[in-house]
Amino acid sequence: MSDNNFVNGQSYEPLRRLLSDSKIQELQTQIRVNSNIEDTNWDEQTIKLKDLEQSSWQPKLLIAIDGDYSKSIIQNGYPGAEIGYITVSTVVILLEKVRELENEQFIDPKKFRETEQPTSIDSLFVGCNVVLQGEDSAKSSMRKILYIELKKFQVFGDTETLLDTYEYLLKERFASGRASKCPHDNCDADYEFSLGEYKCNSCGGKLYSTDALRLHELLNSSGTSGEMYGQIKETFKKLQLIHLLRSFEQQPKYFSLLRDIAFFIEGTLAVFSTASWLAKPIRTELARLNTKVSEEFGSNLMVLGIERTGSFVNHFAQIDVMQNGSNNNFPNQSAFLITNKYIKEHIVFNEQPGYIYLEDTSFGRKFFYKTNAGHRVVASVATYNNYQSNPETAFPAQFPRLIEILQLLDKLVSNRYENSVTPLATAHAEAAIPLNLGKSIFDKIAREIRANSTNK
Repeated sequence: MSDNNFVNGQSYEPLRRLLSDSKIQELQTQIRVNSNIEDTNWDEQTIKLKDLEQSSWQPKLLIAIDGDYSKSIIQNGYPGAEIGYITVSTVVILLEKVRELENEQFIDPKKFRETEQPTSIDSLFVGCNVVLQGEDSAKSSMRKILYIELKKFQVFGDTETLLDTYEYLLKERFASGRASKCPHDNCDADYEFSLGEYKCNSCGGKLYSTDALRLHELLNSSGTSGEMYGQIKETFKKLQLIHLLRSFEQQPKYFSLLRDIAFFIEGTLAVFSTASWLAKPIRTELARLNTKVSEEFGSNLMVLGIERTGSFVNHFAQIDVMQNGSNNNFPNQSAFLITNKYIKEHIVFNEQPGYIYLEDTSFGRKFFYKTNAGHRVVASVATYNNYQSNPETAFPAQFPRLIEILQLLDKLVSNRYENSVTPLATAHAEAAIPLNLGKSIFDKIAREIRANSTNK
């Protein structure tokens, strides 16, 4: 028997006995199998790019948001003391400059790099057994840091901060009444939602507006807090998206750029875990902003989520494989617009009457697209009204700017970035190795784009 069959001197023989056990075989006979998907004719079920009315629109900017986190044990005299390092990167790609360079016989690499302008929010959060001076626990320390970090960042020098954006969304939460439980360990009372820093009426302990996110509840007091760091990162990404949109709105001279920007965010357009309540005010705010852009410029916003991993990515790969093993089952330049019924039957099995996948946590609609080059993309597009958000039907009109999105995906997906697009690959690299921490780039870029537009 080879060394690979041993772990710490133990054979895999018990595992083999388990897998061949009659109980496993009996259970397998009872498990429901989704087999009818193999008979689907995807050429008939998909929407072809060539059948949609083509568009000549080309974005001036691509803005991509991604994030990353790492954790580290620190030495402070307490066992398992941990800190988390969280980065949310925003990359702006100047497509007009890219198109200009593409016309040159030789593209100067330095000039090409200048078409990508990254900036990062980087934050350190405390975990197990790490307490700041003046605080009484790791949890109270983490709550304080979260509030301060949101207060630090802003896109333009004279627009609202990321905390202001969050507190704007929080105001809709006020209508739901009191919060469930004061975050202080010695207090079980409900407390009032409010803005800024304030005190609990029951215990007198300090409270922050950011306590409503309840991310502190994910801190593990006796081990690693990876789930908390991950959810902070995801919450920051969604807040950054709304912050960018609102900041452009607050700069009248740059507001018109919103019709010419494609926003990308890594992952699905949804908010999960303790901060999931943000999804509702995000939907409301996106609808408000889109109405304003549409009325002034006759165009919807373009906001896309791109999934690199997960059940939908795995399912798309599965249905693309033919019985002979080739990857040609799903036609190129075709999109499948996904309904709630399809999700329940084939991806996230659920037979409960009335169940709607991500009903309370999402602010977009999912679809599959296979590009002209044969690359698969699982995307979500932001929706702005009840008709678009209704998952029981899937018509092209329910997916804002669908033709322009598909045309753009054809250009942005390549072999180098499987299940992703080039702007998000750049944003992910920036988040993983943040070289431009705190660097404010948006004022410069907006001025540059506006100047170019004026001169034409």
